[in-house]
Amino acid sequence: MRTLAIDLGDRRVGLAISDEGGRFATPHEVLEVSSPAAAIDPIHQLIKKENIKRILLGLPLNMDDSLGPAAQKTIDWSRQLITRIKIPILFVDERLSSFEAEQQLTARKRAGEKLTRSRKKRQLDALAAASILQAFLDGKLRPIDLIR
Repeated sequence: MRTLAIDLGDRRVGLAISDEGGRFATPHEVLEVSSPAAAIDPIHQLIKKENIKRILLGLPLNMDDSLGPAAQKTIDWSRQLITRIKIPILFVDERLSSFEAEQQLTARKRAGEKLTRSRKKRQLDALAAASILQAFLDGKLRPIDLIR
């Protein structure tokens, strides 16, 4: 089952896609948007094009596991997306995904890869989405139960 992971931000939205077998996550792209709502159309097109069967949406929980303003904003955005698509949306904890992605990019730079600051910014959100997705596919991240 192909899964699309989304790392939602105000200006950048990181996307990652699993393979058909649901075993491997690959960073797909980072959408540069004026607002999160502007990402809905391109995501809808990607879902159709890539035959996506479910969405994994990173939820930025507070460190005490509570829902803060950023998490509520993500939930509200998911309500806009669900009006356009008819596939399940699962929420997962994304608190450490950006940190892990940053570590991956730092390791690549140390290994000799040329990473400019702007290229690093563009890749970071897609890598964060891939990190969330791979952890979910490996059974290390469970969906968060939310009453919507």
